[in-house]
Amino acid sequence: MARREPGPFGVMEMGSVADVPRHWLARRHLGSVVGMRLTMVGCSGSMPGPHSAASCYLLEADGFRLVVDLGNGAVGALQRYTALNRVNAVALSHLHADHCLDMCPLWVARTYAPEGALPRIPVYGPAGTAERIARANDDPDVTGAFDFVTLTPGQHRIGPFAVTTGHVAHPVETFAFRFEHGGHALTYSGDTGESPALVELARSADVLLCEAGFPDLPDLPPNLHLCGRQAGEHAARAGAGRLILTHLAPDYDPEESLAGAAGAFGGPVSLAAPGQVTDLG
Repeated sequence: MARREPGPFGVMEMGSVADVPRHWLARRHLGSVVGMRLTMVGCSGSMPGPHSAASCYLLEADGFRLVVDLGNGAVGALQRYTALNRVNAVALSHLHADHCLDMCPLWVARTYAPEGALPRIPVYGPAGTAERIARANDDPDVTGAFDFVTLTPGQHRIGPFAVTTGHVAHPVETFAFRFEHGGHALTYSGDTGESPALVELARSADVLLCEAGFPDLPDLPPNLHLCGRQAGEHAARAGAGRLILTHLAPDYDPEESLAGAAGAFGGPVSLAAPGQVTDLG
């Protein structure tokens, strides 16, 4: 027999997952965040894989939660690490589906939250982000939930983070990000082929979170994705402290990408995995 107990959303009948409001189901991070924390929410390349959502990363500092990219399947996975009503901002590297499509369920969660519509949060993205999300959502106006801010290359401030953005090499307008906080720096490549701009953004960064969506084959197409070896070469040229490979396509062997990166970069190299946490500072 179900029992009734007081909780953060009033008195509820306890006894099944269905009885628990979705925001309460979201797991809170274990331990306090000191400095800047990166949590891998999704790291599958070009589409969700059997063990990971598409690209999505949670960056936290000073109680502020920034979601970087929100690809297919990411909103479900994100709730393992934070409640959706505690997200403070979103930054989108580009508008391909595997990096932005779960803005649609985030709109639903914020528009129809049990406690009522939530305040708007800023969404930083390329030109046309609002229109792209509205088309995908089949709703002409998604600005009731999101305050869209058009990114340009240069310096920005997002919550406690000093952010530098630059264009990288991909078929649509795409940004790489350098996030700085407390004397530490994290660079995220977005999707890119070989890119001098990425090297500059990653200069002396503590961590380069870099895509490795391609296998290392002859005559890779330019301006699309990197292989593991190329990601390692970018990290070496930048003098990054550590390289984490992400955007790992589910139909390629990630261990081959890891070996290629390790052969080109002398620092620590690892594969991103859902739930992996990296603390900087």
